[in-house]
Amino acid sequence: MPGNIAFPYQFDARGRTAPTDDETHLRDLIGQVLMTAPGERVNRPDFGSGVLQLAFAPASDTLAATVQYLIQGALQKFLSHRLIVQTVTVTPGDDGTLTITVAYFDRLTQTARSASFTAVTAP
Repeated sequence: MPGNIAFPYQFDARGRTAPTDDETHLRDLIGQVLMTAPGERVNRPDFGSGVLQLAFAPASDTLAATVQYLIQGALQKFLSHRLIVQTVTVTPGDDGTLTITVAYFDRLTQTARSASFTAVTAP
């Protein structure tokens, strides 16, 4: 049985804390770094990427480059013990969204992986 707690917190069929596997747990950790704003966590005020602070900026190549820089730095700062960031790709969509794809090397399993997230911005 995995030793990781599912995020968001939930219960399994027996009414206990739901576990998750290592791969899913690492993807969840990346999502937490991306979606947490610095200052949001009381005991870790520097935690997060600041991506959501740009949520209402119009989607553009400049915004994509800024988001890419923020994500790369935040992941290296907070998750470098679990992963090596290979690439971060941020693609603005015509519908006011940003698609964020993080390619990384999982230090635990020694495998290359990627995870994609979508952030909604102002049109």
